Amino acid sequence: MTYRRIRWLKFTAPANFYALVQRLAPWLWAGAAVLAVAGLYTGFFVAPPDYQQGNSYRIMFIHVPTAWMGMFLYLLMAVYAVIYLVWRIKMADIMARSLAPTGALMTLLALWTGALWGAPTWGTFWVWDARLTSTLILLFLFLGYIALHAAVDDREKGGRAASLLALIGAVNVPIIYFSVEWWHTLHQGMSITLTQAPTMAPSMFTALLLMTGACWLYSAAVTLRRAQAEALERESDSQWVTEAVQREHALRQPAAPAVRAVEPRGAISKEGDS
Repeated sequence: MTYRRIRWLKFTAPANFYALVQRLAPWLWAGAAVLAVAGLYTGFFVAPPDYQQGNSYRIMFIHVPTAWMGMFLYLLMAVYAVIYLVWRIKMADIMARSLAPTGALMTLLALWTGALWGAPTWGTFWVWDARLTSTLILLFLFLGYIALHAAVDDREKGGRAASLLALIGAVNVPIIYFSVEWWHTLHQGMSITLTQAPTMAPSMFTALLLMTGACWLYSAAVTLRRAQAEALERESDSQWVTEAVQREHALRQPAAPAVRAVEPRGAISKEGDS
């Protein structure tokens, strides 16, 4: 019986992962910038005002994508935690640890923009609503994962402890998503579902998709760069790290100017001189 080799598994090796990020990161940054500009322009200048909330709803184009990304990044972190706990793949722990700061940032932005949106809509910046409270717990889970990983000197033990926390906390993500359906709260219901058409204008939906893509590409770029730096630190004694650093140093060195040979004055010989 023969087994086919899975090609993408080669990127679990830190050296191959480093080379992959070097190629992908510039394109991810550029894509995130283009989508963000297009999404913000569409959301703030093309999309019409809401018939109830006027222009205050436009914060949604930042609030909703960051909230989605916070939940998605936590689930992805939990997936990497499972891979690390079961197969002990070092890059899985590096990826999970690299996702946590970006997930915390996205969740914090979701809470902050939600408060700015809630002030004119609800008359207050914060209520102990089921979705708001569970999202705040998500932020604490991200911060707890970061703190637990950093508190243990042994990286392997710290990775296992933090991975267990990530798995336990994953149960909070469906609570966040379905909270508006399970409980009667101030937070509005779902405007976009997989089974029904969006209940918003096409330009609003387009802006929301563009901003979601921008958040996704940004998260991918910054997470991969952070994981790349973590891999370099952990493998600092390896030969491939030395070669990679030397190669990057050589690329950043300015090219030496061409030197033109100039004959000294008075050294011109005449034909026939002996």
